[in-house]
Amino acid sequence: MDIHISLRLFASLAQQMPEHPDRFVVSPGTTLREVLSALGVLEDDAKLIFINNRRAELTSILKDGDRLGVFPPVGGG
Repeated sequence: MDIHISLRLFASLAQQMPEHPDRFVVSPGTTLREVLSALGVLEDDAKLIFINNRRAELTSILKDGDRLGVFPPVGGG
């Protein structure tokens, strides 16, 4: 049985957003690393990752209804 998450990729990662980001389907036990890989997002390009507004790791396992946000490294000076 699949689960649904809400997905947001920000800034330069936005071009890799899936067609239905508010109901993105994953299998139970899926990690953030697996989602990024499926979307073609390199791990080095995912600097800040949040699940339900809390900092998360690439090994975090997603649950039904989770809200995932991924930000690239930010440059500036």
